Amino acid sequence: ETHGISFRIQISVKELLDTDVLLKLLFHLPVNYPSTLPDISVSSDQLTRAQCVDVKDKLLEQAKKHLSEPMVHDLILWVQQHLKDVIKQSAAVCNEKTTLSKGTEDGIWMLLLHLDHMRAKAKYVKTVEKWASNLRLTGRLMFMGKIILILLQGDRSSIKEYLILQKTSKVDVDSSGKKCKEKMMSVLCETEVQSQHKRFQTFEIKEYSTLEELQKEFETAGLTTLFSEFVPPLFK
Repeated sequence: ETHGISFRIQISVKELLDTDVLLKLLFHLPVNYPSTLPDISVSSDQLTRAQCVDVKDKLLEQAKKHLSEPMVHDLILWVQQHLKDVIKQSAAVCNEKTTLSKGTEDGIWMLLLHLDHMRAKAKYVKTVEKWASNLRLTGRLMFMGKIILILLQGDRSSIKEYLILQKTSKVDVDSSGKKCKEKMMSVLCETEVQSQHKRFQTFEIKEYSTLEELQKEFETAGLTTLFSEFVPPLFK
């Protein structure tokens, strides 16, 4: 009399691939039902949480059409007939969202690395060039005094792959001349390329004799902020 009634109904619905989907529908009918909409909860082991929410939303939309008349039976008939369409629609929206998020995930990204040293410089440089070429990354390998920087631009997935190679491959030699992995690398910045940043067309190895020359390289590429934030502290 004060809370209304709640009951659960289980129904089996033939779904897209002709497998049965078991739907558990929980209805709570308030005291002034059917003048007030019921609360509905939908669960199913064969559907995702998002699909269950979509089914519930569609049932509530249908319920509004039957306001002030008993509706539970009509809603159950409706879901048995339309579950396929709701799931199809739900999948389409989901794919669209995935594509959109992939779009941002796969945008052009930029990576700035600082290397402490290169003992086998010629071999190391060749390896970096090869990786950049294979992964279609553009940018600069920059030497300025003892400072070594690698600035890369490309697909985010390629940037990530480059980082893995840089960390896991034997790129240099240790003090006794044995091949070794890069242990003294730091990632200064990894970010999406913005509209004010210019795209590098090629990957080049460059040596700079002054800090001003190095700064100019960054400024030409629209990366003044990147330079001032990360490069001067390396000289302290």
